[in-house]
Amino acid sequence: MNQIKIGKFIAEKRKAANLTQMQLAEKLNITDRAVSKWETGKSLPDSSIMLELCDILGITVNDLLSGEVITMDNYNKEVEKKLLEMVREKESADKRLLLLEVFIGITSTVTLFLLIFLANFLPMADWQSLLLIAIGFVIFLAGCFFALRIEQVAGYYECQKCGHRYVPTYMAVNVAMHMGRTRFMKCPECKKYSWQKKVISKEK
Repeated sequence: MNQIKIGKFIAEKRKAANLTQMQLAEKLNITDRAVSKWETGKSLPDSSIMLELCDILGITVNDLLSGEVITMDNYNKEVEKKLLEMVREKESADKRLLLLEVFIGITSTVTLFLLIFLANFLPMADWQSLLLIAIGFVIFLAGCFFALRIEQVAGYYECQKCGHRYVPTYMAVNVAMHMGRTRFMKCPECKKYSWQKKVISKEK
């Protein structure tokens, strides 16, 4: 969202309603300083007063968040634009999550082998060696759990039979045979098993 554009829009609508910043602030039970921050693009109205603000200014929430009055002619375009932005944000977040999955996997594996190495080659009591190895396995298993959880929720799996893209259950991901991020699973759409690849986008 463009805070500068939204701020100018609020100022324009406030003036059109013949209200000063102080008068608008009093109606909303806030300070005029808060209104000034909105209009200069330094902050956005809190969600708790957004509906009341829109009512006072005679606009919709969609108008407010767009920074302009949305007519019926371009309403659908604005909705499509916002949906597209949301999809792009999700895809970007999923890519970051999958990178985090790799980092967690490598870190937990290296930690396990490092602790096993230390337990075997450093002079210490048997119970200390066993404790180090146990800690290593706990870290490794925790890393596997979080990595699998990320792989389940980030992006989608694509059925090789019907092309359906979906988010499987954690159990399905956990028990499926796999090669990297490609897993042998049952498609909820066509009910057939296939080697399904991880993809980022919901649509082809």
